[in-house]
Amino acid sequence: MSNFSTAPAPPAFKPVSQPLSSGERLGAQVLPDGTGTRFRVWATEVQDVAVRIGGTDYPMERSGDPDHDCIHQTVLPVGAGTRYQFVLGGVPTPDPYARFLPGGVHGEAEVIAFNVHDWKDVNWDGVPLDQCVFYELHVGTFTPEGTYQAAQAKLPELKALGITAVELMPLAAFAGEYGWGYDGVALYAPHAPYGRPEDLRRFVDAAHNIGLAVFLDVVYNHFGPDGNYLKNYSPKYFTSKFQSAWGEGLDYAERHMRRLITENAQMWLRDYHFDGLRLDATQSMPDDSEVHILQELASEVHGLGGHHLMLAEDYRNLPMLVTDYHLDGIWVDDFHHEMRVTLTGDQDGYYAAFQGGAAALANTINRGWTYEGQTWPMEDHALPGNLRGKPADALPAPSFVYFIQNHDQIGNRAQGDRMTDVERVSVAAFRGASTVLLALPMTPLIFQGQEWAASTPFPFFSNHHGQLGELVSEGRKKEFGHFEGFSGHVLDPQDRATFELAKLDWAEKRDGEHAQTLRTYQQLLNLRKTDPVLSGRSRHALTAGHVDAVLWVRWTTDEGERALLWNTGKTALTASKLDLPFDLPPSLTFHSEGKPTPTLGAGEAVILGNG
Repeated sequence: MSNFSTAPAPPAFKPVSQPLSSGERLGAQVLPDGTGTRFRVWATEVQDVAVRIGGTDYPMERSGDPDHDCIHQTVLPVGAGTRYQFVLGGVPTPDPYARFLPGGVHGEAEVIAFNVHDWKDVNWDGVPLDQCVFYELHVGTFTPEGTYQAAQAKLPELKALGITAVELMPLAAFAGEYGWGYDGVALYAPHAPYGRPEDLRRFVDAAHNIGLAVFLDVVYNHFGPDGNYLKNYSPKYFTSKFQSAWGEGLDYAERHMRRLITENAQMWLRDYHFDGLRLDATQSMPDDSEVHILQELASEVHGLGGHHLMLAEDYRNLPMLVTDYHLDGIWVDDFHHEMRVTLTGDQDGYYAAFQGGAAALANTINRGWTYEGQTWPMEDHALPGNLRGKPADALPAPSFVYFIQNHDQIGNRAQGDRMTDVERVSVAAFRGASTVLLALPMTPLIFQGQEWAASTPFPFFSNHHGQLGELVSEGRKKEFGHFEGFSGHVLDPQDRATFELAKLDWAEKRDGEHAQTLRTYQQLLNLRKTDPVLSGRSRHALTAGHVDAVLWVRWTTDEGERALLWNTGKTALTASKLDLPFDLPPSLTFHSEGKPTPTLGAGEAVILGNG
């Protein structure tokens, strides 16, 4: 097979004799017998379709199957490494189903073969949700190099920390060199600046080899503003019935759009061996089909067998995402917001809808989230009647994904500053909050560098040029203008220096408060795994309450009893002198500051136990 990415223009090929199949995937697919590659598109707006290789156009035959009208395909005797573009009515057009776009989203695609990697994870069966401790990372800023290969070298450190599941921010190809990844336009092509597809496969394989699951954040609610060529093939991918915050809605009822989404989910799990997906902003995926697209996604993914999991980012607080659609878990913004208000006192933007403090946190822990049908004080078209949430009594603890930091909650601040960079939040209080996060039976998520209270910010950054770049920058200011920080200086997302600021400083974790915070996280994650009570995941064994500014959480099980106390106030206390509705267990299991006695300075937390 010739690799035309480096070879001169080849002589004209003769198509390989193959039946025109109506069930094959779109894009370029190497034939199982290795005799060639099938090129296949759905194009409703033009009659004349070809594939261009090495400067030569090869016409594609239109299917005569009335059920698959507008399908054009051909098979050529080329293989992996071949560069190509489709030509629609004489216009060269990138392949939206490309498996790799080495020159960016406006350039040629490369044919990729997926049967050549010698997987070492043949006995890998994944990690059940109740054993997941998620670590969210952005490949481009996780290391100075910003590559899969460099990130792979750090995996043993995450394993030693106690992480069990790595969650990568979106990888689908997007315009520009760097960005968060939520402006993807080629869902099947991993972003080229991070490395090649085989580098990504090696990353996942290496993670599995040391017992780490790998999840991927995927965006199925919109496409980015630059490089989306789907409409060139057919406007039917989109609909005016629904509008999203990013523009025209995706028509999930249209079978080709539906297959684009469901087959993409399967591809990441099948061809790259990801263990599960985090679905971005599912409140922005309206679908009036008989079977909702989320339910079909869950069915397709779970049908692959093993511990393949589906998580939703969805602020509506809807248990039906798990009980009816059969997703496995939901990101819970409410826990973060109550924590944020408790630690900082913030009341701008949506934080005004949260009280914070020990009482509010206790309620959120007992109920799973804060809003269970109350009126949301800000107008939101995704909330019928502006009522937010439903009671979540039916959900098990692991289905709530809790966090005190993530990419959004840091990056949606004007300077991208982390919680530990806020002057009114002490490192001790941050370690106390971390104790609550990691001791609860809900599934915890940690954002890169959080484990050592990283000083590096994570501002929003993108690499759009010209007027589009200006519009994106201004759009960010407008979207978050109700936050106090956006009234002053805002980091320019298009400035490369903003991207460089976000790169982790791995050296700092060895020093001072950073090193102490890292030890705290290691100890807590070890307790979460080995303690006979804290390793349980039952909501029924847990109750929470408060005494003044002290949050208490109590576990009562056959294996013993544990009590967590977190002093959210500013005055030092002694645990034994608190007027609690139960007797404290006698032994000090953990102190967030490493102290030998259960004294509670401002922001400090302890865990006591018996058995």
